Amino acid sequence: MELNKTRFETLLQVRPDDIDMNQHVHSSRYMDYVLAARFDQMARCYKMPMQEFLKHGFGWVIRNTFMEFKRPLLLGETMKIITWIDEMQKDGVKVQFEILKENGKSSCSGYFNYTMINLENGRAALVPDWIRERYSI
Repeated sequence: MELNKTRFETLLQVRPDDIDMNQHVHSSRYMDYVLAARFDQMARCYKMPMQEFLKHGFGWVIRNTFMEFKRPLLLGETMKIITWIDEMQKDGVKVQFEILKENGKSSCSGYFNYTMINLENGRAALVPDWIRERYSI
């Protein structure tokens, strides 16, 4: 099964509680933005909302992440979060992302490695073929 690495987009706006003492978005909020975009895209783009994973006894946890900060996001700014599945692993996925400012310039980019877990025992689970098919778009 070949991975097409289709890119999906989600728009979000910087809220007042995202701003730190330096008057730009705190670095920890970028992770929240990517997670919110993935939640949206799982349902809207992959046609597989998180509830479907839960119904089948699966969940996702972050194994590791890398983020490179390039330009700050500011209060009220609308950002575009672009994500794509870069790699399927036996028990997870590597999701690449880029966050673009309103002017189209990159604010932050990086990746997340997610591990699928069995919710009954909390251990890593092999990604079933039917999920691989849905994620291969």
